[in-house]
Amino acid sequence: MLFFADLHVHSRYSRATSKGCGPEQLFIWGQQKGLGAIATGDITHPAYLAELKEKLVSAGPGVFKLRPDLERAALAEVPAACRRRACFVLSVEISTIYKKGDRTRKVHHVVYVPDFDAADRLVARLSRVGNLASDGRPILGLDSRHLLEMVLESGTGSFLVPAHIWTPWFSALGSSSGFDSIDECYGDLTPQVFAVETGLSSDPPMNWRISGLDRFRLVSNSDAHSPAKLGREATCFDCDLDYFAIRRALETGQGYAGTVEFFPEEGKYHLDGHRTCKVRLDPARTRECGGLCPVCQGRVTIGVMHRVEELADRQESASRPATAGPFRSLIPLSEMLGEIESTGPDSKKVRTLYERLTSRLGSELEVLSSIPLDEIRKVGPALLVEAISRLRRGEVIREAGYDGEYGTIRLFRPEELQRRTRGDRMFEPSPLDRDTETTPAPGRGTGNGAGTTVPAAVR
Repeated sequence: MLFFADLHVHSRYSRATSKGCGPEQLFIWGQQKGLGAIATGDITHPAYLAELKEKLVSAGPGVFKLRPDLERAALAEVPAACRRRACFVLSVEISTIYKKGDRTRKVHHVVYVPDFDAADRLVARLSRVGNLASDGRPILGLDSRHLLEMVLESGTGSFLVPAHIWTPWFSALGSSSGFDSIDECYGDLTPQVFAVETGLSSDPPMNWRISGLDRFRLVSNSDAHSPAKLGREATCFDCDLDYFAIRRALETGQGYAGTVEFFPEEGKYHLDGHRTCKVRLDPARTRECGGLCPVCQGRVTIGVMHRVEELADRQESASRPATAGPFRSLIPLSEMLGEIESTGPDSKKVRTLYERLTSRLGSELEVLSSIPLDEIRKVGPALLVEAISRLRRGEVIREAGYDGEYGTIRLFRPEELQRRTRGDRMFEPSPLDRDTETTPAPGRGTGNGAGTTVPAAVR
């Protein structure tokens, strides 16, 4: 079956996360986003692990679902058009900080285990290294290779994916504290790594420029710190909805169906820059400035694009590697609605519009990528249809992020919105307004994941 998976998520026990980051809300939001598999996150935190053991039950080989009473209550909050089979995968992001090669290394890793026994074994070993109760994403003084070894020994099928590999401060290839190759990071155990997470500030074509990454499957995930951020990036699979099938798809490519991406410019480390001085630089300009901010002469943060150029051994136009999957770049639906309505993506108005759209049409990922425009036209005005049409064609306006500041991706120029919204309401009255709940279209939102489409490449 085809399904989207978001396999990098955090619970409320991680720092700077929403209080709503628990199994029930992750499930509810995952349904509205269109996800078939969701990472639990934070399984090494004692309180959260106990909560997961109490609230989750087996849903198949290596995957879990909410306890029946909890699932019934959660589904009552999900529009019928969005309901689908979905499961949880046990996971945790681990931060390792250590010295290697006369440098301090700071690398993040996403770890997956197939069952609670493996989770317990991993926790038992890691608890001897550091305090697991202090943060859902534990910070450990541990070599990356040693962590990988512990993961592999925790249980049959346990695996590790290097997280957001280009982030300057905390990643395997980051400009500030990473390595120049995955091999340097994991040493002789590198063959046990078969996928890498590209992160929000890079997309597949950027990664294709490095031949050393050809052997790895590229995955994308949200790294959500609140349930509403689920699915902003995701990986698509065409396989059985179980842990070992997902693992096999990543290792062999059989069942790996590509990714859903941010436009990389939206990521907060895409370009170089100095946030304090509001200075954003492309790599060429940074080199001209000697790596210094032209305003204050302090060092700029080297972004993902610059770091990719440093390690690249191919031109941008090079052919796709054999391991490459299709991808599609999207804008979160709440951001699109916020742009159209000239309000924030987290506003009450946007949330109301979001609920109406997904209750009538289906999940967010389906609305953005696969539901025919004619169907969307029945629900919303031409402005919304034009926005989604432009998105699917990749016709967007990009203002790149830098030094921790998210970029902005827009679909309309300001003057277009001023001109086109005069007299135009977001939703015109329609027969659907008389319905409190709509019946999903055939093959969509019927509880079996049908209707999910393979992400199509936009380039």
